[in-house]
Amino acid sequence: MTAVKKDFNLSKHRLLLWAPAVFFLFTFFFFPLFKILALTFNLETFTNLNNLRITYHALLFTFYQATLSTLLTFALGLPAAILFSKFNFYGKPLLRALTAVPFMLPTVVVAAAFNSLLGTRGIIPTLSSFLFPQLPIINYQFQGTLTAILVAHTFYNTSIVIRIVGNAISRLDPKLEASARVLGADTFHVWKDVILLILRPSLLAAALLVFMFDFTSFGVILLLGGSQFATLEVEIYIRALQLPDLNLAALLSVIQLVFTLIFSILYSRTINQVSTQTTPRFSQARAPKTIRERVFVITFYSLLSIFFLLPLISLPIRSLTRLEADRGQRAEVQYGFTTDYYEELFINRRGSLFYVPPVQAAANSLGFAGITVILSLALGYPAAYALAKPTRLEKILDPFLMLPLGASAVMMGLGFILSFGRLIASPFFIPIAHTLIALPFVIRTLQPALASIPERLRQAASTLGASPLRVWQTVDFPILSRATLSAATFAFTVSLGEFGATLLITRPEYPTIPIAISRFLSQPGGLNYGQAMAMATVLMLLTTLSILLIEKLRFNNAGEL
Repeated sequence: MTAVKKDFNLSKHRLLLWAPAVFFLFTFFFFPLFKILALTFNLETFTNLNNLRITYHALLFTFYQATLSTLLTFALGLPAAILFSKFNFYGKPLLRALTAVPFMLPTVVVAAAFNSLLGTRGIIPTLSSFLFPQLPIINYQFQGTLTAILVAHTFYNTSIVIRIVGNAISRLDPKLEASARVLGADTFHVWKDVILLILRPSLLAAALLVFMFDFTSFGVILLLGGSQFATLEVEIYIRALQLPDLNLAALLSVIQLVFTLIFSILYSRTINQVSTQTTPRFSQARAPKTIRERVFVITFYSLLSIFFLLPLISLPIRSLTRLEADRGQRAEVQYGFTTDYYEELFINRRGSLFYVPPVQAAANSLGFAGITVILSLALGYPAAYALAKPTRLEKILDPFLMLPLGASAVMMGLGFILSFGRLIASPFFIPIAHTLIALPFVIRTLQPALASIPERLRQAASTLGASPLRVWQTVDFPILSRATLSAATFAFTVSLGEFGATLLITRPEYPTIPIAISRFLSQPGGLNYGQAMAMATVLMLLTTLSILLIEKLRFNNAGEL
């Protein structure tokens, strides 16, 4: 009887641990999702030929651009994976880190970076129009084209291929290749008949993940391509705000969610095959020996350096440079160093009563990020404690915590509009939306740290007379401090860069940095453009510092383990 009572109390305790996160998800994710589903299952929505036509074209273009983006990403990522896994060269760690930065940057920063380099007011078109005014290529517009979308997708997704496929290549047993060559196989047949067969799960896993990110892309397509490139995400945004048709927006949201969940399931099964095939790491990276290997290393070293470095450095350069071209009969370029764009962030030039200075947008972002950190940790800690020692209950509830990752941010914003109506005028809904996105990352960061705490240390402290609070202070907290800071930094970074959901639910008087950048880029004039570059530079620096802090904490934790 005592054992049954003890088990009941334990189950009750675990339910209390799950209660905050489950209540939060039900209120702000599942309830809005049900509202979307209720609008979707409407006979008129399915029988309207215009709705079906829009859905068909949006779905077709979404698959089209995602497929092209994935192919281009592999065209650059696969040789890069071979470069990093098979060869040693000067500056390898720095170049590898450089390729990883874009993936963790907010999409609005990626869009602004390419805008600063190749946009109408970018560095290369402006200088080229001055130096080579007769060349027809100068008249080519990068922004507002499919090319811009594909290049940006390749820019921030190449890191996925490098990591997944590169790790698999580095774990290949060199004896397999040597045996194939002894049997008379040349390089082509070694790769075709041996290496690619072994790498197939890793290649498929990388392709699915890249395709899924391209499939759900929103910020890059809207800011670099424009609303004429109507993917599912962009069409949901248009039908929710610009051309209100909530029934169609709900239908598109459900279609996207279904496809995203399918891709997620396929990816999970594929990545499990990669994990089961993992072998001890072989140290096969070496200096290039033949002329062909040296040409390969030099070519892709240069290509990767240029492709990843130029957009990142052009953003701060453009934000500190006055660069305007006069394309009249006498082409001139006015250029020079300036801090005007940063100074203008603090000035209400038009004296408008409704003007929100950009510096206020930065303060809003930092405030929302702070609230997101508090909410994410408050909700994530109890759930992570329960998941540290999972029972059958945890195994059932765990996948539900990850469901927000399968939903697009734009869909979440639409769900908020449908569920809470005028209540979303409150700025508090912005950090709530950010918390939905950040919570799975926070739980996954805290869970391993909590699971690593030896129970014997807690029992020893209790035996010596320590209270539960004292046990937590002396045993748990020293182990959890770095994981907590890492989880908080994750939540902070996610909130700073979130664009899709915020664009749908934010009020004009409460803009965030990504929203302010988007507004400046959509307005004419060199001053607006310069302020967009300045704010994007600030956001890039804040995000990069957060990334470096997370990587440092991970390295320290790995060293201690």
